Parts: sequence; C-alpha cells; structure tokens
Amino acid sequence: MRNTMSSRDEGNIWPFHRRPDGTYDLEHLDDEHFRHFENLLRLALERDIIVQIEVWDRFDFAREHWLANPYRPANNVNYTPESSGLRNEYPRHPGSNDNPFFRSIPAHDNNRTLLKYQQAQVDRMLTIALKFPNVLYCMDNETNATAEWGAYWSDYIRGKASDAGVEIHTTEMWDNWNIKDATHLRTIDHPDIYSFIDISQNNHNKGQQHWDNLQWAWNYIAYQPRPLNHVKIYGADSGRYGSDSDGLERFWRGLIGGAASLRFHRPLSGHGLNELAQAHLRSARLLLEQFDIFNALPDSENQRLTNRAENEGYLSFIENKQYAVYFPDGGSVQLKLAEDVSGSVTIQWLDIANSRWQEVVDTTTGTNIVLKSPASGHWVALIRL
Repeated sequence: MRNTMSSRDEGNIWPFHRRPDGTYDLEHLDDEHFRHFENLLRLALERDIIVQIEVWDRFDFAREHWLANPYRPANNVNYTPESSGLRNEYPRHPGSNDNPFFRSIPAHDNNRTLLKYQQAQVDRMLTIALKFPNVLYCMDNETNATAEWGAYWSDYIRGKASDAGVEIHTTEMWDNWNIKDATHLRTIDHPDIYSFIDISQNNHNKGQQHWDNLQWAWNYIAYQPRPLNHVKIYGADSGRYGSDSDGLERFWRGLIGGAASLRFHRPLSGHGLNELAQAHLRSARLLLEQFDIFNALPDSENQRLTNRAENEGYLSFIENKQYAVYFPDGGSVQLKLAEDVSGSVTIQWLDIANSRWQEVVDTTTGTNIVLKSPASGHWVALIRL
C-alpha cells in the first residue's frame, strides 16, 4: 500500500492545528490527522499489508494546493514571507521545484525557522510509525529536489529509528522517467543511505523498453542486491500514461523481472483495485503458489527465448527445475533448456484474465520446447522438469 503524507485531497486533515479563524498554528500538531495515520497502519498490519510512506509530496507545495497548505505564510500565525523565505504563491508546476521548502536543510538554506516545523511533523509521524513493523519510508513523491535533501531526511529518520532501537528501510523516488539517469543513481549508488530502491517512474515506459530498463537496474545492483519496488504502476484507459493493457503488462513484467513489490496506481492514472486489477492479482498469487519466484532469475536479455518478437514473451527460471514464461498478448516462442536436461517435462498454462489454470500437459524432453499460447491476451506458461 502507498500512503503519501499529503493532505491536499478534499476532506483531508492537515497535520497542524487549525484555529477558529481558519489559520494554522505550526507550534501545535493536529491529533486527528495522526489518529487517522495510526489507524491506517494498524488496519494494514492486521491484514498483513506493508505500507510505503512518502514523507513529502511536491504537489502540496505549488499551485492551488499550496494556497491551502499550513506552511504557506498567509495560512499560519508563525512566520511571514520575509522571516520564512517562502512566498504565498508558486504558480508553476511543482516539478519546477521553485518552493524553497525543499531547501531548508543545513546543506542548503539552513532555514531554521522552517526546518523546526518540518522536523516536528516528521517526529510526530515517527512516534507512531516506529511502533509498526510493516512500514517502509520513501522521502518524496516524484521529486526534483537535490540529492542532499533526500539524504538529509533519510539520515534523520534512520537516526530516530536507531535511537528507538528499530530497524527501518528508506528510499527516494525521483521524477525522471529514465531510471538510468544520474538522478536515480543518487539512490542506486548509495546503499549506505537507501536500503531499497523505488523505480516506479520506469512504469511510464512501455513494452520491451520497460523490461530492458528494469533489467538494467536489476543487474546494476547485483553486486549488492536491494529490493526494487514499484509502488505505482501507471496505465489505464482512463488516464494519460498508457492503456489498460499497458498497466497490466507492466505489472507482469515487474513480477517476472525480479521486482520486490508491485502496486497499481490509483485511478485515473492506473487500475487501482478495479476488477481487472483484482483478476491479475489473483492470477499472480496462483502463479506464486506453484512457481518459486524468490529463487528464480529473470532472463534479462531474452537469450533463452528464440523465435520471439519484441515484447512477445518474458522468462523467469530456476535452471532444470521451473520456467515461467509470460505472454502479454499471446504468441509463440521457443524455450531453450540446458543441454544436459533429462527426464519428463510438464507444461501448464495460466489464463490470467480468468485466474484459472488449464490442464497439465506432459511432453517429451528436449533442449527446445515450443510454447504457443492457447489464445490471445495475457498468459503464463509454467514448465516443470
């Protein structure tokens, strides 16, 4: 589950006390806001759900959402634009990173007037979150802030957790859609700062490129493996970031490709938990009941699948034991087994759309097996030796 510590949607409660005149007092935090947060973590824990927090969300700090934000000088009784360095309007897209809210840290503006309230908000969040074992910590949503900003908050949160005797895991989520870009290396190259990696923005890419980027990251960190999370999978006919099928394909390429977590983004930009998403989640669970994906390796360069068109099939395998081949839209490929393979082979097809296994088929052993999907659409072939 993704939980952005944002209050911009209608009906949300901001984390600071609102006075009768409608202004906020940043010296006092809002108890109801944090009760809602604690209830979420408790309910998630009861259901064995991991919650990935995003501590800051840039969309709260620009355009119309900034106009309602307690940190906006006009909205609180604690500082002015002059004393805080914050303007009352930031009309450009938050990706412009115009708001110096994201430069308050000692390495940049060292804005103590602002930083003390940021720290107080995070401290209160941690008094709750550190009591729960099912929480991951992401510093930002789609940030264009500096490397120093994310590192500061990761170190700050890890320090508080260490003081409390709690082991936690942190990451940062960068805005750039190209996960090979230098901005993503601020996370990927720094296991000393971030213990897992969120590459949700790769889910703006499609088809073979989506797979190739994921495999680049998977192999890049092989020297010191860390989880690769996808807390947002874009793609739905209702949105701007790909079709229904794009979103579903991204989910399965992530699963077969070695991702540690997969979550459909909320509508309109993703499937959320609609009927399509539920069917594909059920099918993923059916596959994981039969296929030991945690000990499998992705065929990163598609070398084990021949007679394959681009984006036709993707393989995860445990050599001489199990092979799972995902077909985004049916098709036919040839699976190359190890040369020393012997014994019987079974093939079973998973009808993903209907969450249903077909009958097991026995076949003769050979170094090459032709796999032809029963129909178009999303399928997985499970081959067992």
